[in-house]
Amino acid sequence: MLGGIIYTAQGVLMHNQVNREEIAFHNLQSTYWIQSKAIRDGAESGSDLNKDLVAIKNYPSTLLQLKLVGVGKILTGIFVILFGILTALIMMPARLAAIIRERDS
Repeated sequence: MLGGIIYTAQGVLMHNQVNREEIAFHNLQSTYWIQSKAIRDGAESGSDLNKDLVAIKNYPSTLLQLKLVGVGKILTGIFVILFGILTALIMMPARLAAIIRERDS
């Protein structure tokens, strides 16, 4: 059960990180695209402007990974928690029967 709670919490944290990353992504885009086309096209390889472009192109996959893995962890955590509850409910009648047998004997 504790593992399920931890897994769910990790998923929620990943999902919350998406909002911060999207803000950073939009800021990066706005600083890149505000430059004129001549400046962007004339940027040397390895320059900060080209590094920004690479970061802009890589961001969507990072955001998608955070969203999908976050949702996966949340769902896995919920499954583990529900499975633990189900196991406890299935074991309850057997434990109760054992307690009643001990008391009667």
